[in-house]
Amino acid sequence: MLKNILVAVMLFSTSFLFSQTITKQECDDKDEGYVYAGGECINYAMFEGDDNDKLIIVVHGTWDEGSNVLGRYAPFAENLNMSTDLTTIAVALPGYSNSSLNKLKSIGSKEYNHQAATKEYVEFLEKLVIALKDKYESKEITIIGHSAGAMMSASLAGLNPELLKNIVLVAGRYERPDYANDKHLLAIDVLDKMNKSSKFIMIYGTKDEISKPSVTKDFYNKMKTEGLDVKLVEVKGAAHIDLDMTDKSVEAISSLFEEE
Repeated sequence: MLKNILVAVMLFSTSFLFSQTITKQECDDKDEGYVYAGGECINYAMFEGDDNDKLIIVVHGTWDEGSNVLGRYAPFAENLNMSTDLTTIAVALPGYSNSSLNKLKSIGSKEYNHQAATKEYVEFLEKLVIALKDKYESKEITIIGHSAGAMMSASLAGLNPELLKNIVLVAGRYERPDYANDKHLLAIDVLDKMNKSSKFIMIYGTKDEISKPSVTKDFYNKMKTEGLDVKLVEVKGAAHIDLDMTDKSVEAISSLFEEE
């Protein structure tokens, strides 16, 4: 199959725009690989499938602010594209690669902690997903989140239950931590609102010391009790970093579309 491949990033370059304010007009004037959503100009890498009816969006976790996350996640998105034949997008959240920091703080900020757990950030992710869905006129969205990306994606699944067809949660956190207040939104807060027609996959690594296996397994049991369509996947010997990129994870993601 002949694919049109768009890689909107120099894979081994470092970020140089993340600290600049970028207006909507400036964002719209950029080449492909940028979308304006929630007041931010978001850089992304896209690999196109046969059509855009079904769109996969990959959301990264916490890295040092300014990291070129697309250098790491563009190859992963390409791999998923080849495995599923579906259009796949890896996004760079605000403050990463060439994405702006107009309104939000980076989830990797050393000054502002726990940004990914805030309702503000989950609402931003909602706007970003909608902007990409509209741009590519997609009908079904599959979101894949790793670590902080999984935490936000799980919360989004309850905040807007009709938006996501498939939700893949890799090594996230879902319960309310000690620091949480009314500005924070975690998956446990919206568990009862999640769509029972959506498909969930929860992935954990047996050697993960950051999001321990029990975190995923405990929330999986709560999701099952709630009547959600959820599958648990164990990756033996896998640690936290790059857990979403393991062969076992890619196989689980691809299975979502083989079953259709």
